[in-house]
Amino acid sequence: MKRQGGFTLIELVVVIVILGILAVTAAPRFLNLQDDARNSALDGLKGAIAGASGITYGKAAIDGVESLENQTISAGNETINIDFGYPADLAALEAVVDGLEADWSNAASGAAILFGYDGYNQRCVSYTPATGANVPAVTEVIEGCGTNF
Repeated sequence: MKRQGGFTLIELVVVIVILGILAVTAAPRFLNLQDDARNSALDGLKGAIAGASGITYGKAAIDGVESLENQTISAGNETINIDFGYPADLAALEAVVDGLEADWSNAASGAAILFGYDGYNQRCVSYTPATGANVPAVTEVIEGCGTNF
């Protein structure tokens, strides 16, 4: 008699069960890609705001108004309101960060301006304008924004 060389039904069932267990444990990590993408975009926005604020401060320093409140500087065709060398308000931020008004939702939270996604309040970017010549503007990603955009 010739012996068959295939897999038994039990071996196939065991392999399928093992693959099912692996899929169940790995699936949540891969299904959360949207939150990871949002969080990465928020980190990028934080960098863009911080970089634009730094460039604005440099321009204010060149103009000699980096330590004064309620000043303006010009950048191209735009006039930017600054306080102590940094963008003073939402309009100033929109002038120095390209695409800010088109791509992000915003909300006010005290002195801070929050930026985030519509319907997503787990993380957002907070920009707090400078409040003194020795107190720079603060840009940070915060957890649990507490507001829906």
